[in-house]
Amino acid sequence: MDEKKSFGARALAFARDNIVPILFIVICIICIPLSGFSPSYLINEIVTRMGRNIFLILCLLVPIMAGMGLNFGMTLGAMAGEIALIFVSDWQIWGIPGVVLAMILQIPFSILLGLLCGSIMNRAKGREMITSYIISFFMNGLYQLVVLYMMGSIIPIKHFSIKLPRGYGIRNTVSLLNMRQCLDNLLAVNVKGVKIPVLTFLIIGVLCLFIVWFRKTKLGQDMRAVGQDMEVARDAGINVERTRLISIVISTVMAGFGMIIYLQNMGNISTYSSHSQIGMFCIAALLVGGASVDKASIGNVFLGVILFHTMFIVAPRAGAAITGDSMIGEYFRVFCSYGVITIALVMYETKKRRNKSKTAQELARAAAEETAKEAAK
Repeated sequence: MDEKKSFGARALAFARDNIVPILFIVICIICIPLSGFSPSYLINEIVTRMGRNIFLILCLLVPIMAGMGLNFGMTLGAMAGEIALIFVSDWQIWGIPGVVLAMILQIPFSILLGLLCGSIMNRAKGREMITSYIISFFMNGLYQLVVLYMMGSIIPIKHFSIKLPRGYGIRNTVSLLNMRQCLDNLLAVNVKGVKIPVLTFLIIGVLCLFIVWFRKTKLGQDMRAVGQDMEVARDAGINVERTRLISIVISTVMAGFGMIIYLQNMGNISTYSSHSQIGMFCIAALLVGGASVDKASIGNVFLGVILFHTMFIVAPRAGAAITGDSMIGEYFRVFCSYGVITIALVMYETKKRRNKSKTAQELARAAAEETAKEAAK
């Protein structure tokens, strides 16, 4: 009987801790048959989206390790990647050389933006997520100022194909057709109609190995210590502010790399909107995989991409099959994107308060026992 109770308690605890991925698994199980997509088409789409998005989502792991929560400021790295690709497009350097040059070019922009974001977040300890979210809005305004007015007037842009007709400012869409899927196609393997971008997955694998190695380094251990308790880490001689700053810089640079991989897969840049929702969708995918504000793993990234993007693929067709209106599916997946972040944050706060209350009760019990012992003496 005790074994049954303990198994039931463990199952309940597991379901409570993993309610978001379980919910999305149920949604996918219901929607996949209703969508009517063939297995090969669905697998091909999921594999494509994995190659496109995983690198971007992996950049969120380092700030979480450092106790800075979900880094909405990764949008700054995405902006740096877009600016680098605009320059590469103007210089007409295409293919793999163009991708490599853009990745190199975005590094100083990302480092500068990461230092700015990290410095501000160090002044807002305990409120890093909302701070990074507002910083991304602020920097979006500066990005649009640079791209809409300064490029072509102050910053030299030669090719009229990417400039607005007035002679300055960048067009709404910049074509990357000559660069489209150059990474994905280089070592691609076709297995029963499913295209596997081997080179892209090798790059992702290298990043995963880097994260595993980085966690074992001195800096990685310092970040974990800072993430667990800043005051204890400071007493141990760790420069807390510097460690947190480095974590944001690393995340921002990685986001720049990830955005370039994402856009070369898409084949064009929506100059003023490509980056606007990228942070939201990456964070939602990570949370769908079972991550939380203070704990995330590489496994959460892969599971989240599969579940979140499966829902994205099948929801419109499933909505059309159920209601006769495909827009219902569109509304549903946008609702899920924002809803999953809300659920995860509420669960995190509830768990934190429950643990705090439990700790307070244990301390009170220990104090009462100590008092009783003293009285008995």
